[in-house]
Amino acid sequence: MTTESRPTPDRNIVIIGAGIAGIGMAILLRRNGIEDFTVLERAGDIGGVWRDNTYPGVGADVPSFSYQYSFEKNPHWSRLFPRGEEIKAYLDHCVRKYDIARHIEFGAEVLERRWDEGARRWHLRTGDTEFTSRYVISALGPFVNARTPAIPGLAEFTGAVMRSQHWDHDRDLTGLRVGVVGTGASAVQLVPHVAERAAHLSVFQRRAIHVLPKLDLPVPEPVQRAIAGVPGAQHVLRYAFTAQVEALLVAVAAYGRSVAPLARGLSATSRALLHTQVRDPGLREKLTPDYDFGCKRPSVSNAWYRTFARDDVALVTDPIERVTATGIRTADGTEHDLDVLVLATGFHFAHEPVNYRISPVRTSDGFDLAEFFEHEPLQSYEGVSLPQLPNAFSLFGPYSWSGGSYHVMVETQAGHIIRVLREAERRGADRVAVRPEANARFLEFVRARAANSLLAISDCAPAGSYYFDHHGDFSSLRPTTGLQAWWTSRTFPLDDYRYA
Repeated sequence: MTTESRPTPDRNIVIIGAGIAGIGMAILLRRNGIEDFTVLERAGDIGGVWRDNTYPGVGADVPSFSYQYSFEKNPHWSRLFPRGEEIKAYLDHCVRKYDIARHIEFGAEVLERRWDEGARRWHLRTGDTEFTSRYVISALGPFVNARTPAIPGLAEFTGAVMRSQHWDHDRDLTGLRVGVVGTGASAVQLVPHVAERAAHLSVFQRRAIHVLPKLDLPVPEPVQRAIAGVPGAQHVLRYAFTAQVEALLVAVAAYGRSVAPLARGLSATSRALLHTQVRDPGLREKLTPDYDFGCKRPSVSNAWYRTFARDDVALVTDPIERVTATGIRTADGTEHDLDVLVLATGFHFAHEPVNYRISPVRTSDGFDLAEFFEHEPLQSYEGVSLPQLPNAFSLFGPYSWSGGSYHVMVETQAGHIIRVLREAERRGADRVAVRPEANARFLEFVRARAANSLLAISDCAPAGSYYFDHHGDFSSLRPTTGLQAWWTSRTFPLDDYRYA
């Protein structure tokens, strides 16, 4: 079938997701003169995790001046670490300013994607609707599908069950017995707030976490005006804070023995915070991780440790045996009576095969992304594309995130994708796919870098970190600086793709 005889697809470009990644991709397409695209969003509003997560205390764990697009810097952040509602308001502002709303279709969850090689197009299914698109760009972030813990008896609980990502604000926790399952990033933020209201709070911990102090300072209005008025101030702040985030949260994971002193210093800082806020040696021991610093993303909080020093808060480290009608029974036989059970148990990380069984990605020649990721090393060329999936790109593929500001990654990946789209247009091609040899070369590069990282020589086995995939590879982070990724996105050989 020739190009002339192929029917025109229903859509030209489909972006899946209207969170930070999808909004950023849409804006950058428009800024590059590309208007023929549609953003499909399964919910009824934009924002992704900042729409869904509204639990008490929700906010960014990186500074506000790095948690923004380079083309839309906000001088009016009210705090150094912005609250969730302020981040959502920023995204709403970006959608309005760059006229993205007219491109978004809400209530359109993509349930299946299938590449038709003969027709050179993607078939997408959203509910009862099917249509075709020339290109598909996945803008799904790292945390999309919530993980339900496999705890026996969960359905038997007669009290209220709440999830951190779908908080019930109509439920008053004042005077109630509350249990929180999980000690990840969401729990670190919500537990201190729940403790202020509950009659008694039990936190069920499987793994202790490293927590660093949080310099959560307000930004007074005179300072905001100065940032807005001084030429170059916003650029300097963004670069400075982004570099700090990479140093504190990325370098420890992505680099080798040379950063071991930094890791030891941060570990000592976490231990000092714990020692200062918790005087009970037995409790301190329970709150001390049994894996090396950097094996999983550390949290930041000034209230997490000291919350456990309260008389009305209990840290439970015995394994959960089952949920009962009235609470939780732990392996030591203790019955923990509860009125409310909060599941802060996280998500299936983006590249887990289960996500592609929920929403399959397949091709007409039999390729299945879920099966591929189940049995083969997780991979994607520059974190963007796979040879087996023509005309498909991802803003958050394996080895895409340098671990600093998420916005930096989005802009980097978008720049890569736009270069390829422009080249395909220049060549008159309607099919583009990365060459297998280019994909293999990049995989060899990042795996070699990961093998020399500090994590490769650290004791990370007990961490249960999403940094490591189900094959044991360090695929969730790109083991380079964000600057290296940005530069490569603008200089990679365009002939690393085949155009037809």
